[in-house]
Amino acid sequence: MAWDILVDRKDLRRAEARPAPEKQALAPGEVELAVERFAFTANNITYGVMGEAFGYWKFFPAPEGLGRIPVWGFARVTRSDVAEVPVGLRIFGYLPMSTHFTARLAKGRNGFVDTAAHRAELPPTYNAYNEAPEDPLDDHRALLRPLFMTSWLLDDFLGEDAALKTLVLASASSKTATGLAWLARRRGLTVVGLSSPGNAAHLAELGLYDRIVPYAQATALSVDGPAAYVDFAGDRATSVAVHTALGAAVTRSIIVGATHWDARDRDAPPPGPEPVLFFAPDQIRKRMQEWGPGELESRFFTAMKAFVEASPWLKLNQHVGAEALLAAYHDVLEGRARPDEGHIIRPV
Repeated sequence: MAWDILVDRKDLRRAEARPAPEKQALAPGEVELAVERFAFTANNITYGVMGEAFGYWKFFPAPEGLGRIPVWGFARVTRSDVAEVPVGLRIFGYLPMSTHFTARLAKGRNGFVDTAAHRAELPPTYNAYNEAPEDPLDDHRALLRPLFMTSWLLDDFLGEDAALKTLVLASASSKTATGLAWLARRRGLTVVGLSSPGNAAHLAELGLYDRIVPYAQATALSVDGPAAYVDFAGDRATSVAVHTALGAAVTRSIIVGATHWDARDRDAPPPGPEPVLFFAPDQIRKRMQEWGPGELESRFFTAMKAFVEASPWLKLNQHVGAEALLAAYHDVLEGRARPDEGHIIRPV
């Protein structure tokens, strides 16, 4: 049975699998794709939290009041009305949590682009799809291609500030944070991770951080400056505590995600440098212009392969079907996912 996972836009805890609408004849220029596998992480929760503000709900239309949280993974063309997009073509890109979906794929300069009208004003990065022959590293690609790309772009962005000595990362157990920690320490920076008590001890064993600090101790935090605070959590109380504790040592404050989605906007803005949102597509556009797409992809995949080889601790948990997906969804939503685990979903 074909299905879609739909969530309440105002209450992410309310999620369910619903039978997909019956298949219709393809409109001119449309293709149908069967979703093969995708990863689900805290990054996808951020898509739901930021859905209204950043247009994430617009990618895959849903009934009024409901949404389809996007994920990254692989899909294969099962029906096509586009000569350049043949049946059997396997692609990687932005997908819905569904068994199937339709798109208006057209051949682009560096792959394929969804040209649907409702996606025309959305960031090109999310509308791009690449041909993806099967590879033994496909599960790692599904998990790390979006997350480690953000880590890598963040490291590239922060690397432009030669004065920085220290990074302080909130929600240090998130995959994007662990990737950034690994990259930044390779450049010689000291990296301090803030984490929940339940994750702190295990996270310290992974050897990715110079120091792990439980959130409750953030008010007493001390580091060598200049330091950048990188907020993957979206918990303003923690941001206030860190900014206050570090004082003049914190010179940069970057917002990346909202893994602590239920703790937003509780407190006044933090003192010190104003938090600035990091939007990965902006850094991609900058480097695409400076390096070209081929060089950007080459540099990224070299870094990602090195990270995979250096991360034997990373376990990939396999899930099949809607019920297994919903169980993994709630584990991630409620913060029960372990920092050394990645969830790979196969719809069928």
